[in-house]
Amino acid sequence: MPSFLPHLATLLPFLAAALALNLTPGADMTMVLAQSLGRGRGAGIWAAFGVAGGSLIHSLLAAFGVSALLQHSEMAFLAAKYAGALYLLYLALRAAIDRSGPLQAAPLPPRRAHRAFLDGLLTNLFNPKVALFVLAFLPQFVDPTRGSVAGQILFLGFLFNIGGTSVLLAVAISASAARDRILNSRRAVTALRWITASLFVGLAARVALSER
Repeated sequence: MPSFLPHLATLLPFLAAALALNLTPGADMTMVLAQSLGRGRGAGIWAAFGVAGGSLIHSLLAAFGVSALLQHSEMAFLAAKYAGALYLLYLALRAAIDRSGPLQAAPLPPRRAHRAFLDGLLTNLFNPKVALFVLAFLPQFVDPTRGSVAGQILFLGFLFNIGGTSVLLAVAISASAARDRILNSRRAVTALRWITASLFVGLAARVALSER
């Protein structure tokens, strides 16, 4: 067994804390909810996998110390924060004005799947709060006497990511099921489009107003 694996007495509290945190609504859950309501189950699922990709990258950055830059550099933190907010406002605008088929019941075309994955990935990566959270949370369960600190952070990040992705997939499936029931109503579809846009605007505001 690799020496960097945490002791069971450490792993169990970590899994309990990770589950509680993953069930707490946040920016990633809002992103997946918006994609699922606006574009259907496929988009929500791909957005969840995009968020998972972003979380994996954050774990890698935390393991090798790059995330510390956001903790110590105000300029880097603000740049990431406002870039993320602008991207979310772009998604809100696209949801509000795109009437070419984002609310159609047809399966998600490959390009749409790629775009939904990218939306989830970039939203997660451009949220500096995620990087700071990973940097602050994962090291609390690291024991330097058990081997590679970077290896322990990556392992814990992987476990945290599995739990978070599972929750987001459940959100995507549940939200898309509700969406499917109202697609036959033109008025409901219009309302759904604006709800989706509003979710993105609210998420952009949350990211822009966040503090370290």
